[in-house]
Amino acid sequence: MQAQYEAPAVPWFVQFTAFKVDPAWRRMAQAGRADGREIFAGVLDNYAPDITTWAYSGIGMKIGVDLLLWRRGIDPKGMQEMTARLLTSGMGSYCEITYQLFGYTRPSTYTRRPTTQEQAIDLDDRQTYLIVYPFSKTTDWYLMSRDARQGMMNEHMRVGHEYADIRQVLLYATGIDDQEFVVAYETEDLPRFSQLVTDLRATEARRYTLRDTPIITAIHRPLREALALIG
Repeated sequence: MQAQYEAPAVPWFVQFTAFKVDPAWRRMAQAGRADGREIFAGVLDNYAPDITTWAYSGIGMKIGVDLLLWRRGIDPKGMQEMTARLLTSGMGSYCEITYQLFGYTRPSTYTRRPTTQEQAIDLDDRQTYLIVYPFSKTTDWYLMSRDARQGMMNEHMRVGHEYADIRQVLLYATGIDDQEFVVAYETEDLPRFSQLVTDLRATEARRYTLRDTPIITAIHRPLREALALIG
């Protein structure tokens, strides 16, 4: 029997932060780089468990994404302080933030309860590939009746449920950032995910997409392994 889903008592605040490392970092002596990586990793360790962090490498996948951090907590102030410390600690002093996507979790207005596929934000194990992007709807979408929107979302969700092995996370950012939503997917099979996107783009709701770029694809790795790949 499937376990009963229980939403967190308070919304999660979630950030996806991408870092680009100055090429000067790789020209430093190896011992200095090793110390710098460990100092940077120590900042992340110090904020656990209040802020949970998963590391991803975007090297060879997305220009400007040497490191992608997926962070989950309940306090935006704590996450801001953590980011400030990262940028002044060890390797972080050679980093600049190239992408910053954030939002809150909340129950969907189109479903009664989330499926296992839609509970990825509450899990602590991660799949190999992460795809994340900002998303906004057109004005016409919001001016339609709720029944019309629900019908299109039902079609959209039916397609998504055919790919039950692909996890998804939806964050709400309307009014607090340029995008209205942040969408993230986890998968073990990139070609299969690409087919999911192709199928979703053939649904009626696609007509009302205003923007869904940039798309960031990265590979999950243990933190220190992701840092070692940078050099």
